[in-house]
Amino acid sequence: MKTSNLTDLEKSTYDRKIKTPEELRALLGERPRAKRVIMCHGTFDLVHPGHIRHLIYAKSKADILVASLTSDVHIHKAAHRPFVPQDLRAMNLAALEIVDYVVIDPNPTPIENLKVIQPDYFAKGYEYNKEGLNPKTAEEKATLDSFGGEILFTPGDIVYSSSRIIESEPPDLANEKLHALMEAEGITFDSLRKILQSFNGIKIHVVGDTIVDSYTYCTLIGGNTKTPTFSLRFDEQVDFVGGAGVVAKHMKKAGADVRFTTVLGDDAMRDFVLKDLADYGVPTDAVIDRTRPTTQKNLFTAGGYRMLKVDKVDNRPISDKTLDRFRKSIAESDAHAIVFSDFRHGIFNPTTIPLLTASIPQGPLRIADSQVATRWGNILEFQGFDLITPNEREARFALGDQDSTVRPLALDLYKRANCRNLILKMGERGMMTYRHPDTHVRSFFNVDTFTHNVVDAVGAGDALLAYATITLTVSKCIVSASILGAIAAALACERDGNNPIEPADVLARLNRAEKQITYE
Repeated sequence: MKTSNLTDLEKSTYDRKIKTPEELRALLGERPRAKRVIMCHGTFDLVHPGHIRHLIYAKSKADILVASLTSDVHIHKAAHRPFVPQDLRAMNLAALEIVDYVVIDPNPTPIENLKVIQPDYFAKGYEYNKEGLNPKTAEEKATLDSFGGEILFTPGDIVYSSSRIIESEPPDLANEKLHALMEAEGITFDSLRKILQSFNGIKIHVVGDTIVDSYTYCTLIGGNTKTPTFSLRFDEQVDFVGGAGVVAKHMKKAGADVRFTTVLGDDAMRDFVLKDLADYGVPTDAVIDRTRPTTQKNLFTAGGYRMLKVDKVDNRPISDKTLDRFRKSIAESDAHAIVFSDFRHGIFNPTTIPLLTASIPQGPLRIADSQVATRWGNILEFQGFDLITPNEREARFALGDQDSTVRPLALDLYKRANCRNLILKMGERGMMTYRHPDTHVRSFFNVDTFTHNVVDAVGAGDALLAYATITLTVSKCIVSASILGAIAAALACERDGNNPIEPADVLARLNRAEKQITYE
């Protein structure tokens, strides 16, 4: 097996061109130089013919062409931009023969890089001068004037918009973006396989709401002529343990040693849940509350169409007696990670969450997921956790923010939750992960979806939570956790019903991605 994702040829071809501003200044030497240097700056989200003509024109005016690109953190245009992460954008530019060097600019504007590199010319598109200099371009010109540089405007006979290309039909760059992320982080497919093989024996304690997901399959046999009422013939009902219960099952199927604490009603569904979990080998500490039903969500389907969903729920807060039992169970846990899986059906609320959190002993990772489709749960109630995994809608509700683009939204949530890691689920656009920053890593990154054919998206978040949690527990690497969690979520989307994901299936999808990336 390969231990690296880039060949030596690729490294020598591309990496040698990508420099820091300081490295480039040392290579170019002090002004005046024997060879003229021209610099271009932009996002270069997708390199298109307009970019190529811009670069060709710039290269014709000097001996050395430096392409500077805006780093991901400073791109705020549109909700899900940049489409291509900065390392891959840098490689795209470095692969062009006319480009001599590439710089990823960590600053919001090119001003600082202009001061460091001091090019002879700075090339701008014609649109920056067609109605006179705007203030930002004027500031750039003043910087160039300070050391004797000059601004040039390239012809504008062909202009293409990256945004229009991306928004009309986004190209599938999932493998390329995964490749770039893994290379930047020093992660290999072998290391991911080893993590999958290390799941056995990891102790996880799941605490949360059990839901029975029922699928009732029917046949449409007619309708009432006087009222808009469908007449359906019952064919079959299939029940699955869902909610926090399926999170525990995912983890057990993955190889972890799982313990589950929940609350159930005194009814037939309780017996179904306990038997199903026992069959999977999940020890369950279930508080039986005779005043409430076991939560059940029944989806009625006819002819492939989802007709109606009927929920049997009682969302009253758990009693003080039940709360004390939960706290005792958590305090006595010897798990490597404790997971709060919140569906807001009685266990978690603003009163109980601080008490349950305070019961977690020192040592285990603290993970929280609040999958709340309606508006009474708030992921920000889980403060100081090692990982939280909300979706975009839950994040917007928690922050009261419907307008911000996704990256500032995720950053705001990350800061206000005071967490070490945040995985923001974005549906068909994959996920964005924020992590505790240090001097060696970028604070956020994206992983595109691995889904090929969505059959039933219900349960994808449960699978992601399970595999991301165990991976983070084993490896302490949030990048690996995001990748394996994304694969598990994709597999969950591609099948009907809430069935646990097997490591062999994750491994197969991982191997498939490797073959597509390495062309083997």
